[in-house]
Amino acid sequence: MAKRSLPTVRKRRLAATLRSLREQAGVTPEQVMQEMDWSRSKVSKVETANIGVSVSDVRVLCDLYRAEPEVAEWLTQTARDARRRGWWDAYDEAMPTSFADYVELESEATHAHYFEIDLIPGLLQTEDYALALMETTAPQEDKQTIQARAELRMRRQERLHAGELSLWAIIDESALLRGTGTPATRRAQLRHLLDAMDMPNVVLQILPLRAGAHAASGSPFGQLHFPEPIPSVVFVDNVAGSLYIEEPDEVARFSTAFDHLRATALDARESRKLLNAALRAVDSMG
Repeated sequence: MAKRSLPTVRKRRLAATLRSLREQAGVTPEQVMQEMDWSRSKVSKVETANIGVSVSDVRVLCDLYRAEPEVAEWLTQTARDARRRGWWDAYDEAMPTSFADYVELESEATHAHYFEIDLIPGLLQTEDYALALMETTAPQEDKQTIQARAELRMRRQERLHAGELSLWAIIDESALLRGTGTPATRRAQLRHLLDAMDMPNVVLQILPLRAGAHAASGSPFGQLHFPEPIPSVVFVDNVAGSLYIEEPDEVARFSTAFDHLRATALDARESRKLLNAALRAVDSMG
């Protein structure tokens, strides 16, 4: 699989955020040129991720743009990290470029929102469930590739378990009923969800079948949130790949849909009852 030659997501978001901060602060490109002793061409290339920007230059720009401390910290860390290989690069051969972009985004997010219809969100999957799912959805891949992808999925969960990422997941009841893997795999997965509900940085709700049609019918999606004023990103998976949505008006529609889903889905107590009912159903299979 070919490696990425375009700027990484991290570099593109760094560039876009610097430009957004400049515009919000009312600073002109000419002022940047004077402060940084840059040419107009360099200002443009930095803001379009055609060239990189040093950590020291990011600090000066943050001062010039009067960035909030937490935003300045995020930007300087992003500039520092942009020069390093991410841990996920070790899995380049096993994952599509579009998913590498997602993993990079997720590694910087502070909050993640998921709505899934017929499967468990990746951040809440057990390894056996992930393997069973991948063997079904990617039958053309060899066992080594599938194993590497499952390992990558487990690595992604480390930030969640470390409390560095907060997750709000809404799962349609149909995902609990779908026979993914063996009964033992399904049993372990359901117990894993019950355990996840006890984590302080995880909110899990089940959307019952009896809820009927809803604001996101037929449209599973995820949304990653970053420190303000860095905009959130919505992603939608399908059999052809992943679609990333960053236009503010479109992102707002997904945010509204998620709010409606939160209001429609079961609360923690009722969600736990439904998960336990699903677990008893699998247990009855022996």
